[in-house]
Amino acid sequence: MDPFADNQLNIFNTTPQNILPFDGEVFLYPNFYQEDGVYDLFEELKHTILWKQDKMKIYGNSVSFPRLTSWYADGDKTYTYSGVVNTPIPFTPLLLQIKQAAEAQCGKQFNSALLNFYRNGEDSMGWHSDDEKELSGNPVIASVSFGATRIFQFKHKQQKKVKLSIALNNGSLLIMQGQTQHYWLHQVPKTAKDPGPRINITFRDIKY
Repeated sequence: MDPFADNQLNIFNTTPQNILPFDGEVFLYPNFYQEDGVYDLFEELKHTILWKQDKMKIYGNSVSFPRLTSWYADGDKTYTYSGVVNTPIPFTPLLLQIKQAAEAQCGKQFNSALLNFYRNGEDSMGWHSDDEKELSGNPVIASVSFGATRIFQFKHKQQKKVKLSIALNNGSLLIMQGQTQHYWLHQVPKTAKDPGPRINITFRDIKY
């Protein structure tokens, strides 16, 4: 299947309004991929990506991540976050095609992708910033979502009462850039109502 057949991909020529009120730039393209064929992309990612469930240390205890993950990248350098050392897997043809579409929209080249598979409403990601040393000072991160809609939240690091929530739907593209990682935390919270499975791909440029 060609994921870039007519009426499946919708690359906009104009930039939407910045979602953040200050101290960063976040842009949402809710229909980056149109509905036709998007669930086929989800199924292919679900069955072809080499998923794993890592563990992290919390107060000395080993705890499983509340989601499945995978790390794909150019080259052979590792990437460490939350105490987990990730050895890269070469990009699949489908991941390369999705990456190229995100690059065309961002005007930015990416060399790596962190994938998260949220199997149900119990799977989540806690508050964090993408500010690891392997990323540049003001990284551009492109986040593509397939499958169920999940809420994605931001919280300002200093002005903690400043929060906002957006829905990342099937086929959406979210771009975080500028000073976003310096000033904002983000998360995917648990939800009591099971929305169904979701796969998220965050493309980034790692400085090896």
